[in-house]
Amino acid sequence: MKNLKAQFKLIIYIIIFFSTHGILQAKNLDKFQKADKLSNYFSGIMSISNNDFENSYRFLKKLNGLEDDHYQYINSFQQSLISLDKINEALKYSKTLERKNLDNFESNLIIGIYYLKNDNIPKAKEYFTKLNKNKNLNLLQELLYKTLNNWSNISEIKDIRIAISLMENFPKRFKNIKKIQNLFIHCRYDSADTGKVFKDLLTDTSTDLSRYYFFYSNYFLKKGNKLEAKKILNTALKKYPRNLLLNQLKIDIDLNKDFTDQFNCKNIAEVIGEIFYITANALSATNNYSASNFYLNLANYLNPRFASFQTLHAENLFNIQKLSQSKKIYKQIKKKGSIYDWHASKKIAFILEKENKNKESLKYLSDVFKKISNPTINKTYDFAEFLKRNEKFKESIMYYSEVLNKISRDHHLYTKATFGRGIAYERTDQWEKSEVDLLNSLSVLPNQPYVMNYLAYSWVEKGLNISKSLEMLEKANNLKKEDGYIIDSLGWAMFKLKKYEEAKKYLELAVIFMPSDPVVNDHFGDALWMNKNTLQARYYWNYVLNLKETDQKLKNTVKDKLIFGLKIKSL
Repeated sequence: MKNLKAQFKLIIYIIIFFSTHGILQAKNLDKFQKADKLSNYFSGIMSISNNDFENSYRFLKKLNGLEDDHYQYINSFQQSLISLDKINEALKYSKTLERKNLDNFESNLIIGIYYLKNDNIPKAKEYFTKLNKNKNLNLLQELLYKTLNNWSNISEIKDIRIAISLMENFPKRFKNIKKIQNLFIHCRYDSADTGKVFKDLLTDTSTDLSRYYFFYSNYFLKKGNKLEAKKILNTALKKYPRNLLLNQLKIDIDLNKDFTDQFNCKNIAEVIGEIFYITANALSATNNYSASNFYLNLANYLNPRFASFQTLHAENLFNIQKLSQSKKIYKQIKKKGSIYDWHASKKIAFILEKENKNKESLKYLSDVFKKISNPTINKTYDFAEFLKRNEKFKESIMYYSEVLNKISRDHHLYTKATFGRGIAYERTDQWEKSEVDLLNSLSVLPNQPYVMNYLAYSWVEKGLNISKSLEMLEKANNLKKEDGYIIDSLGWAMFKLKKYEEAKKYLELAVIFMPSDPVVNDHFGDALWMNKNTLQARYYWNYVLNLKETDQKLKNTVKDKLIFGLKIKSL
């Protein structure tokens, strides 16, 4: 079936290609029109659409010379090379394009980056100037064109005021990038205002700029002021207690490890690497993972020591289901320090779960955790969450309890640990303890929609506090719009209150959000039955029986309903 889909997709590509290029171009594409060339080209394009760059590279590499007649081939082959981190081959190909007068934005960017990396700023500037060759840049290209040329000029400028003035030509929509670059200019020139500029940037709460506490602390480390660096980190970690970059830097400082070689604001190549990271992060946030990886690989080329680049790259690969490649990068990240080691280990365990290797995943992370001589509270909490997710509820309770015994109610993990343990208690039939934990979590942080949902749904299932549950679920629904679980709980509470018509509306919406959830579909079937839509109810109950995720207990209940209809005792 998978092969048939692939063949069908290939045929569609071919039809689209010839419908858009027409017969007029055929005489210019003689070498392209042969069957094997056609197959390689369209297989390469299809591989790119599937984020399979290893195969796209393999197919497109066989079409050497096609760039002379087919411009789209250039972009596709460049994307394959950079996505596979074949920077040197991409450089060679870019120079070939230049000789043929076929250079484009990407080829000039790649050559310019090569010279920048090798500290040949005048030569890099020559290629960065050519980025605007076609005068038809998109928004991202315009940003990079201005950034790269500004920093090429800054390399020759001694007066900070002139350097700062170069940033004035940035469009208002890029205000945060402008602020960040302004910050790096002050850092580069070691301005007396550098600390103030950092503080001004970090007071902006509209965007997550937490990583710039790293650069702020790093600035003082490079100046030999470890006390101020630690003070900045401690402030930052109160706001962002789980930030990887900050936690690892703090440990490295405590261990007197020199970790300041990750970034140097006086090195223009490393500044540009950070700009590429910002670009990649923005693209990743819009699910454009292949474009994100393109700029991440350029960032990593300019500054291979910065682990932060690798973490985003691994996440991107995971999101496009390139699990083995993601796992490979996480194994490299494990070497970057104890915080990165634990983070990467958790991700590898999750990848193993995605590969349906649950037993291997459980053993892997359990072994990693046991080898930690004195695990932090964060790591202990993470392991408890992992055990809960793998339905090792009794074991998870032990680790949640260990965390809660060591922290106060104002600790950032308190509400999470009480919620997690509350779930584990409920799943092990310890309802009274579960209820206490869930209420404790809400007493510290009342507006937690998922805690409210879990508690209220549990009450509804047990026939307790139905009216209060409905009120709580309505509040949760207002806090977290369009969440299938909460909408289902709300509908089910109305069902229990015999508001069958209203229940049906909410449960139908829940099915739209969660069409493959057995419980949600079963609830909707019940609501249909009570609204005298018996034929539709039986349809949904039958559907529940055929879902792979339906457990045996629910199957037995549904089978009874299909035979006898919905009885009061089955509610």
